Amino acid sequence: MTELLAERVARRAAENPETTAVVSARETVDYGRFWSRVTRTAAGLDGMNRVAVLPTSDVGSLVAVTAAMHAGVSVVLLHRHLLPAQLTRVLELAKPGAVVAVSHQHARLRRLGFDGTVETAESLESDGAADRARPDTELLVGITSGTTGEPKLFVRNQRSWATTLDRSDATFDIGRGDRVAVPGVLDHTHFLYGALHGLTRGATVDLRPVTHSLRDAATHLYSVPTIAWDVVRAGVGPVGSVREVLSSAARWPRTGRQALQEVLPNASLVHFYGASELSFVSFDRGLGAADEHAAGELFDGVDAEIREGLVHVRSDMLFDGYLTEDGVVNGPADGWMTVGDRGRVAGNSLQLFGRDSDTVIRAGLNVEPAAIEAALTALPGITEAACIGVPDSRMGEAPAAAIVVDGDGPSSSEIWRHLRATLPSPSMPVQVLAVDSLPRTPRGKLDRRALAAVLSASRDRNPV
Repeated sequence: MTELLAERVARRAAENPETTAVVSARETVDYGRFWSRVTRTAAGLDGMNRVAVLPTSDVGSLVAVTAAMHAGVSVVLLHRHLLPAQLTRVLELAKPGAVVAVSHQHARLRRLGFDGTVETAESLESDGAADRARPDTELLVGITSGTTGEPKLFVRNQRSWATTLDRSDATFDIGRGDRVAVPGVLDHTHFLYGALHGLTRGATVDLRPVTHSLRDAATHLYSVPTIAWDVVRAGVGPVGSVREVLSSAARWPRTGRQALQEVLPNASLVHFYGASELSFVSFDRGLGAADEHAAGELFDGVDAEIREGLVHVRSDMLFDGYLTEDGVVNGPADGWMTVGDRGRVAGNSLQLFGRDSDTVIRAGLNVEPAAIEAALTALPGITEAACIGVPDSRMGEAPAAAIVVDGDGPSSSEIWRHLRATLPSPSMPVQVLAVDSLPRTPRGKLDRRALAAVLSASRDRNPV
């Protein structure tokens, strides 16, 4: 039977109690002390169904999450950018037995309107014992981050995370003696998973800012493309210690990968596609395929097929469903799930063409924003690009794009010449606007509404 997450960490603590488990900006703790804190906190959670945790990049947050997973208590993963009404809604739906955050986050919860008791991992510690998790026990209630509307609460169980860990073990080279840099805040599931995965492997998890961990010879880096650019711009390289970069989120352009490869010359650059509901789906290594739609090879145990243009996935890593007033609903149907991405499957390879709702209908013709974004980021100096549909009196809507330029980027004429050479005429944007940064939602996704406002305000000005 697959070993559950907390069982793996317990085994590492028993094998090497004096090995450093976690390094944060405020403290360093070895495996023996870390697991002792976990078991005592788990005892304090005993009998609860769920516990809400607002984590930061600190040891206590990892203790609280691991303790809940050890005790079979589901973690409601709050994040720091929730609006007051959203926090209230999440707590009403999840009904946690406790709300946990490190002391310096208590004021944030008060500002969000929470007037109940806020615990810390330390305040929950008890001398008692806790029940153990089972494979079918609910493990996590996460919060999705759509660009508009109310966030949805997705539910994952212990077995699905355990099998996801198995895929990580088979795909990524992390073990005892390694230092895993996890520079993103732990309220992001990618970084929380990265920290927990490192602990299940007996590695040292470094929660400090990325430049600190790289200077201390990190061997692995959990990243997203924006952090990769932070590394490039920080002037810390070359750093030869890093063997793997494990990246997720939006497509990682080749220009960004090439820039990071110069800073981390010995690193295998791994980018994977997945979703909160799907977990791992596919991955690629290196600079990525020349085909801008390529999403790599499917993970072992993952099946994908196309139905009416949408990618449907089947695996043992899928979520259970969404938490609502009616319970957990809208999970996989007959073992299959889609999140609305369009694509193509050829053998074990996956191509992605963007979300179904992203398509721009220009004079009756479908235009794919992802292709325009890929064409723009293929130009050296353009680090990010985002394309949306804007109203057009003659064509209904037309594509318009914003770009972020790093240093000496291409000229306006170079951009338009490149686009004319690489895009069909219906895909030519009516506007390409240079901005300091792309507008993002609090969870880091493109804020399409804000971008539309920025593009609209600048239509009468020079587009680049």
